[in-house]
Amino acid sequence: MATSTDTPIPQRIAAIQASFDMLRQGTDPDALAASVASLEQQMQVEGFWDDASAAAKVNTEYARTTRKLKSFQELSTDIEDLEGLVELAEEDDELADELEEQLASLERRLGALEEERLFSGPYDAGDALVTVNAGAGGTDAQDWAEMVLRMMMRWAESRGFKVELLEASAGEEAGIKSATFRAAGENAYGLFNAEQGVHRLVRISPFDAQSRRQTAFAGVEVAPVIEDTGDVEIDSDDLQIDTYRASGAGGQHVNKTDSAVRITHRPSGIVVQCQNERSQSANKATAMAMLRAKLIERQERERQAEIARERGEAQDVNFGSQIRSYVLHPYTMVKDHRTDYEVGNAAGVLDGDLDGFVRAALEANAKSAGAA
Repeated sequence: MATSTDTPIPQRIAAIQASFDMLRQGTDPDALAASVASLEQQMQVEGFWDDASAAAKVNTEYARTTRKLKSFQELSTDIEDLEGLVELAEEDDELADELEEQLASLERRLGALEEERLFSGPYDAGDALVTVNAGAGGTDAQDWAEMVLRMMMRWAESRGFKVELLEASAGEEAGIKSATFRAAGENAYGLFNAEQGVHRLVRISPFDAQSRRQTAFAGVEVAPVIEDTGDVEIDSDDLQIDTYRASGAGGQHVNKTDSAVRITHRPSGIVVQCQNERSQSANKATAMAMLRAKLIERQERERQAEIARERGEAQDVNFGSQIRSYVLHPYTMVKDHRTDYEVGNAAGVLDGDLDGFVRAALEANAKSAGAA
């Protein structure tokens, strides 16, 4: 939730209590506690840690569920204590600052838990692979793609995600043709999925000698990181594997060997590549994981499209759908075409301030799903 500090304290408290009441309707603390207990039992079974991969998944789920239960319980306790704190603050001016800090903390924590309710997909809680591609617009598009990449990576870092650039193909004159990075952290895929689509830029081109206004496009693809290889089968006969000499950052090593790997999946036309690892085998393994993730994401999009057809909806769930426009001339405005959410501070958005856009998109998706 977002509440201005200019709002009177009684109204802020009423909003906090109303938001928590709604959150409580969709949260079962007893079920969460039972899940924590069950996971603890699994972790205490003899030989549990022998399978490192399976153990890591259980441990991650245990940490996530425990944190969610603890957050809910602490939030409930702190909201119950609000009334007493307000009474004390009325009698002691020094406690007024403490009350303000507590209100701000409750609003922030409520917002975080409310956001978690918007994630319902099977891969939403996991990591994300984010690919930015230059679209129509020549050099301007390649420069724009690099700006979008920076924006996405800065947003990921602001959310506390670990960011790893896996591949970047430089443009001929400026910018990039494409790049892929991994955002690792809780709900990374659920959050970044809201950014998938075409991003449109309108500005005075820095590459036009006559300083004309140009429109450029960059596409963002997002795929979940899939650790379980059983989720999708890949026939080796369907793959074309090419190696090439890596370029860009990475030290002298990347310029001496053909360690970079490009994999083309012929049936789907999906192409993935990786050049950040120090060996060809490691790059191949990472590229295969990227391919698996993109195939899973494609299957999910096809499933959503089929559901939309069954409902009789004219829903565009394809990568080509334009989601947002960034106008830098003759005025500054960033507007999301899915939700009509807009911001005048384009510079702030390009510096990674995407929370408002993502939250609006997630809420719209949840509302649409709930109405179905």
